[in-house]
Amino acid sequence: MHIVVCIKQVPDSAQIRVHPVTNTIMRQGVPTIINPYDLFALEEALRLRDKFGGEVTVLTMGPPTAVESLRKALTFGADRAVLLTDRYFAGSDTLATSFALSMALKKIGAEFGDPAIIFTGKQTIDGDTAQVGPGIAKRLDRNQLTYVSKIVETDLVNRTITVERRAEGGVQVLQSRFPVLITMLEATNEMRRGSVENALKAARAEVVTWNAEAVGIEDLTQCGLRGSPTIVKKVFAPGGRTDEVQLVDNEGNPEARANALIDAIFARSPDVEKDLFDQAAHHF
Repeated sequence: MHIVVCIKQVPDSAQIRVHPVTNTIMRQGVPTIINPYDLFALEEALRLRDKFGGEVTVLTMGPPTAVESLRKALTFGADRAVLLTDRYFAGSDTLATSFALSMALKKIGAEFGDPAIIFTGKQTIDGDTAQVGPGIAKRLDRNQLTYVSKIVETDLVNRTITVERRAEGGVQVLQSRFPVLITMLEATNEMRRGSVENALKAARAEVVTWNAEAVGIEDLTQCGLRGSPTIVKKVFAPGGRTDEVQLVDNEGNPEARANALIDAIFARSPDVEKDLFDQAAHHF
């Protein structure tokens, strides 16, 4: 079974700062990491490979320096790494990114075998849109299972996979036929430690590198800034909170104190009370 995991190299969000004058993100000196949500997808792919056999290919789109994240993925046990890089991809939003990655995935299918499963993380920490995975599925005409919290069963004979999916108000159990795209939730597993053997292989491994021409992109207006209708108007750091602490009377029995606290919350945020009652009416 061939599995592809789409990962992204992102700046470490814990160390990102916003310039106080220009309100732009200051990336200088900020280390890059594999998007944390993608690690849950990678671990799940490796577990399926270990159980059923096959290969795991990791794919990323980014500058040449993104090869560092691909080699990191190889140290965890991935079998192959593919870097999609080209200056025409600079400034891509989720629409342009899903287009370029879908073209690379078609190329991977032709070169190394069509993947039964494509994994992604639920979203990236630098964009937080959760749009690229579903965008790829749409472009490749694949079934998609999003916000997956657990893989229940994989049936290679009937080519089906059963998962638990976190949904509003509960958990859904869904089954899909291959080929399928799955976006994994956080905290669904624990990333394994890379072995010394895999680290040595990763250092020597040849990372497959493709540009726009190599994956068959002829219309470059669908890439980069020209293919990105999204416009970021402003980036800014959130201001400090000025709300003062409000003390609630601690007298009386626990039920009375709880009611006083709820009344205080509703008084400060009347929309919260309305939303709660609307949700209750919807469910009952």
